[in-house]
Amino acid sequence: MHLAYGHGGAFDGQAWLWALGALVLYCLISYGLQYRTRARRGSRSPGRDALRDLKDREEPQSPGQHVLSRVIMLGGAVLVGLVALLTSGGLRVAAVTVTAVVAVTAWAYYDHRAESRSLERG
Repeated sequence: MHLAYGHGGAFDGQAWLWALGALVLYCLISYGLQYRTRARRGSRSPGRDALRDLKDREEPQSPGQHVLSRVIMLGGAVLVGLVALLTSGGLRVAAVTVTAVVAVTAWAYYDHRAESRSLERG
């Protein structure tokens, strides 16, 4: 009877908000890393250049880098899911938030470093 009222557990509206939040966080962290790189290289307008760099990514990742990036992304998602299952109440919100921030930061940092390495080679 619980499912008849639309309480689908992990697949309710909050799951979509968490996923959207993770994507927004990934974009913000990627922008911040690109901004820092542009500022260190002496760009006159690092904000605009960083935004253009993120929008115009011409060099795709190699297949190995792409797979590793997706493994980091999915591993982080699984870790966040496990933390959510193993905790409850206020602790759940705090633990899931911290775990998600760490996982998304690792994912964005790896993608940034992989892109920087491929640009240095090319």
